[in-house]
Amino acid sequence: MFKTPDSNQEPLWLAIIRLLRWHKPEGRLILMIPALWAVFLAAAGKPPLPLVGVIILGTLATSAAGCVVNDLWDRDIDPQVERTSNRPLASRALSLKVGIVVGIVALACAAVLAFYLNPLSFWLSVAAVPVIVLYPGAKRVFPVPQLVLSIAWGFAVLISWSAVTQNISAPTWLLWGATVLWTLGFDTIYAMSDRQDDQRIGVNSSALFFGENAPTAIGIFFAGTIILLAGEGLLVNLNGFFWISLIISACGWVWQFLRLRNPELPNPAYGQMFRQNVWIGFLILAGIIVGSF
Repeated sequence: MFKTPDSNQEPLWLAIIRLLRWHKPEGRLILMIPALWAVFLAAAGKPPLPLVGVIILGTLATSAAGCVVNDLWDRDIDPQVERTSNRPLASRALSLKVGIVVGIVALACAAVLAFYLNPLSFWLSVAAVPVIVLYPGAKRVFPVPQLVLSIAWGFAVLISWSAVTQNISAPTWLLWGATVLWTLGFDTIYAMSDRQDDQRIGVNSSALFFGENAPTAIGIFFAGTIILLAGEGLLVNLNGFFWISLIISACGWVWQFLRLRNPELPNPAYGQMFRQNVWIGFLILAGIIVGSF
């Protein structure tokens, strides 16, 4: 069992911030990125600003709710994992009751924002909720739980795209596929830091499923992401700025793949590469926005 902090030394508001992971913004931003990809692509680079605001706030509320749900599921597992042992519910800095209330409030905020959307986008938002709620349980029964997370991430594309066009078309599905593969890639990297703890306590992850072939699997996921994003660029006629951003991003993913092949890679490197994917995602977003004109 890992050492946990004295909960009496932490203010309630700070424990709630840690529960929502607002002290680690990269996890919140990385859900926002594919949603923004979709809204800018669907609107040819000129989405209504109020809608962009709703998308940003909606992803923040949804990811916050997802964090709470995850920690409620894992409150007895997290204390056994070094990286998660100090989370508020795991360390008992927050009670189960407070965690449930915070989760309900976060979901309510997301629901209020969803009412701004058209009927198709609203019902896609509703359909995403079971995936978000059940994802943490997937690691107990499904060998590749990161696929469930990737599908949850994919809803961000479907919701945001349909919020602009009120329909889902071929370019939507290309972007959805790119998002699913990208998420599988970066979240498998993230899971590699927990392999020993996950194996010891008996939970599943894509990093354990692929084993020594995990770097190869991640390389394939990133290669698929590049191919589908390239197809997206061709289908919606993005200009050269998008292709420059995609080439630079591809170089970043290749560098990560080559680095992951090192069996002596220190554990903190996996978190660093996860955070690098946030910057890669924003680079592609910039290419989409400028490439739409």
